[in-house]
Amino acid sequence: MSDFDKKWYVLRAVSGKENKIKEYIENEISKSKLYGDYVFQVIIPTEKVYQIRNGKKIIKERSFFPGYIFIEAILIGEIIFELRSLTNVIGFLGAKDGTPVPLRPSEVQRMLGKVDELAETEQEMEVPYIVGESIKVIDGPFNGFNGIIEDINEEKKKLKVMVKIFGRKTPLELSYMQVEKE
Repeated sequence: MSDFDKKWYVLRAVSGKENKIKEYIENEISKSKLYGDYVFQVIIPTEKVYQIRNGKKIIKERSFFPGYIFIEAILIGEIIFELRSLTNVIGFLGAKDGTPVPLRPSEVQRMLGKVDELAETEQEMEVPYIVGESIKVIDGPFNGFNGIIEDINEEKKKLKVMVKIFGRKTPLELSYMQVEKE
């Protein structure tokens, strides 16, 4: 009976097609007895990425493990074949002799912990800069200028940057999103 336990597996997929595959599997779970009795969860860990486009802060979701889909399932009979034969699926990670290898419990806990951690730190952003570091301004009226970080205000997520304008050093206050590392 131990062969019929729920275990976590990793499906390899074409990068960028993970969400389509997940959506398809979830649709099949809801309408098909074959999938519904054997496939229980489909997870794609994602992280939020902040970008500035046309002067506006945009939040995008990016796959934390591009090209991989985590599936909790009982893989017996034709379930293995069904999952492997989906469009854009390459196969199972670690498959030996055609038999998928389940993740170890420690790997599952780490992966599930990472998913929870990413959900909790939704709006948190680490301080990606240090004092004295060279940066390039990528947004605002000083777009294209280079400067050196003089001070960091973590609460407001602002940087005091010294930029050379017409041969003179000028202090600017810029947000994290307006600069990038050189």
